Amino acid sequence: MVGGAVKFESLSDFFHMGGHGVYIWVAYGLTMVVLAANIWWPVMVRRKVIRSGKLAMSKGIDLSLIHI
Repeated sequence: MVGGAVKFESLSDFFHMGGHGVYIWVAYGLTMVVLAANIWWPVMVRRKVIRSGKLAMSKGIDLSLIHI
């Protein structure tokens, strides 16, 4: 398959990928989950830090004493 494009006879063949489709699509799925978590997790942590900072400021706690 040097220099040639990969061609599939049907959409079903594309998803099956010569018997390796299950492994390939699971790998793609897990990759998408990890990428989504890499975006979602820091957003959630940032929101938590901002929320706790606002709460501390409203209670008059000196934020310079808090070590993260």
